[in-house]
Amino acid sequence: MNHLFLIKCCFVMVIVIFSASCSSEREEKQAIPTGTPVTVAVVEQKDIPIQIRTIGSVEAYSMVSVKTRVEGELTRVYFKEGQEVKKGELLFLIDPRPFKASLSQSEANLARDTAQMKKAEADARRYEELFRSGVASRQEIDQYRTDLEALMATVRADEAAVENAKLQLGYCHIRSPINGRVGKHEVNQGNIVKDIDTILVTINQTKPIYVTFSLPEQELSEVRRHMARKNLKVEAIVPGNEMDPVVGELTFINNEVNKSTGTILLKAVFANKDEFLWPKLFVNVVLTLTTQPDATVIPSQAIQIGQEGNYVFVVRPDFTVEFRPVILGDRFKQETVITKGLQPGEKVVTDGQFLIVQGSKVEIKNNLESLVQNSPGLHNQKPEKMEE
Repeated sequence: MNHLFLIKCCFVMVIVIFSASCSSEREEKQAIPTGTPVTVAVVEQKDIPIQIRTIGSVEAYSMVSVKTRVEGELTRVYFKEGQEVKKGELLFLIDPRPFKASLSQSEANLARDTAQMKKAEADARRYEELFRSGVASRQEIDQYRTDLEALMATVRADEAAVENAKLQLGYCHIRSPINGRVGKHEVNQGNIVKDIDTILVTINQTKPIYVTFSLPEQELSEVRRHMARKNLKVEAIVPGNEMDPVVGELTFINNEVNKSTGTILLKAVFANKDEFLWPKLFVNVVLTLTTQPDATVIPSQAIQIGQEGNYVFVVRPDFTVEFRPVILGDRFKQETVITKGLQPGEKVVTDGQFLIVQGSKVEIKNNLESLVQNSPGLHNQKPEKMEE
């Protein structure tokens, strides 16, 4: 009987202890503050470039359509399609034999007429002596002088014919007028070239190279103002290679606005030593006008749009959020400049905004200390201590 009483007493004590433990755990859980999970970012202060972004296309620095200036058979091609060539390098050879024969004929005519001119010159001198001696008449001396002048003119014509024949022979050797890269053969070896307007090959100069793009006419005055102060940097970004922009310099603004589109044409030149840019390629263009120092910057994803304009949610030290209207400035990559409404070091919600309202309790999911350490503009600022 005593044993049974002791067992009942122990059982009651276990139940009491278990109930007290559960009650304590419930009280502890109720004491731990809970809130809506959000991701935050620290408001930074740093230098931000003021940029204009648009789309452009790559153009050859210069383009030459190589044509023949004489008719004949295309006997030889000295390059391969797509090859890089230098200025003065031989590209094509037109059959030179007919032009060599023409040159020989012109030279022979020159030699014959030169000999005749020398004889006429000697005759004219002899009759001048006879005229002074009173043996020859004025009519005879005038005739010999006229013959000499006619032969002198013939020799000059022969000399011009020889020069022209040499020029025509030189046209048989077609050379590159620029440094560049050749395209495909338009006329193959062995064909007879009869039309002097026939294009044999096209050469594009790619070192350096142009990128052309258009901007709204409203941007013109701002671009010209900054261009007058310094050379403006232009970046060309090939789609799929966003991490490797090519840097060039703005060199040209067109002298008129396109009336049909309301845009102005601009050109930037790039050294393009590695030929990363290729003619007719479309690229994303970033024109940097200037740099705004000590700008207040937040991630663009923190910005919300409401009936009263743009706003953000600022996290207070007590883990509640504050509705804060802001005025936006320029945008750089994934960040936006805030001209009014925020101070460096404050925390703004970047993810989870749709689950909170003014005064909501939040729970920060990301590591705030690492955010502060990774924020270059906040290295000299002491992180704000949050309440537990």
